Amino acid sequence: MGTESKRQQRFAGVIQQDLAEMFQREGNSWAPGAFITVTKVRVTPDLSIARVYLSFLNSSTAKEAITNVRSKTNEIRYKLGARIKNQARIVPQLEFFLDDTNEYVEHMDKLFDEISKEPRQPE
Repeated sequence: MGTESKRQQRFAGVIQQDLAEMFQREGNSWAPGAFITVTKVRVTPDLSIARVYLSFLNSSTAKEAITNVRSKTNEIRYKLGARIKNQARIVPQLEFFLDDTNEYVEHMDKLFDEISKEPRQPE
């Protein structure tokens, strides 16, 4: 995948900001008990599809939470459309993905901690 154009980046930024506000206000109804963060938005060159990466805090099962959000995609897209109607010709299709960067970082930290605890072998 090539680099994104300025137009794609700007449009992704608008979507990310609006979705972040929506999840802050209404996210509890879409994923109860979870704090949802929009970590990244990538938009296709024709601006028709937005891939939204979400991170969940205070959620026992992030996979269940992302499933709940995906089931509400049409409702979320409709509400996004109401917010960006003056900034975009079309409202992009939304695809939600779980951003597991935090889990990956924690896993790597644990591995490094285990390595550092092992006794050193003489060379």
